[in-house]
Amino acid sequence: MTTEIHKEDKTAILGDKSLIIVDDDNPFRERLSRAMEKKGFTVSQAESVKTAINLVKIKKPAFAVVDLRLGDGNGLEVVKEIQKLKINSKIVMLTGYGNIPTAVAAIKEGAIDYLAKPADADDVEKSLLADPNNKPLPPENPMSADRVKWEHIHRVFELCNRNVSETARRLKMHRRTLQRILSKRSPK
Repeated sequence: MTTEIHKEDKTAILGDKSLIIVDDDNPFRERLSRAMEKKGFTVSQAESVKTAINLVKIKKPAFAVVDLRLGDGNGLEVVKEIQKLKINSKIVMLTGYGNIPTAVAAIKEGAIDYLAKPADADDVEKSLLADPNNKPLPPENPMSADRVKWEHIHRVFELCNRNVSETARRLKMHRRTLQRILSKRSPK
């Protein structure tokens, strides 16, 4: 007889299910937090390095998802603090600005994986719960290139306080083209 762990039950075998999500992209952080709570984690949120470090000192989380670039500093500072307080924590770095040097720095500071934003909750869960001795499997349902583009455009739009002209200027695209993209539903 085999025992199968269902998607929702993966955290049932964990003693400590505490997870901190550190990201200054509020809609993304909220969405990921809700998804991870549904997966059984006890989630705390922070939007800055300072808030995250204060929260980490109190909660000492077993798991963390930390954005690399935050409004008041670098997410690696949070990773260092978590590793200092709870050395066996599993930390996943997120970034919209992926490159090899930052990935190496994140791993050296104690992160177990490095995912590009926007990351899917299933991919985050897989990374957090992966056996450290095995290489993680590639995502089963990776986002399409169109979806990644759509997410990036909407993230820049939100960062520009929903100003179409400013967003179009920063993305180096025509304003009308941007308006058409923004008016469409997200691709799968």
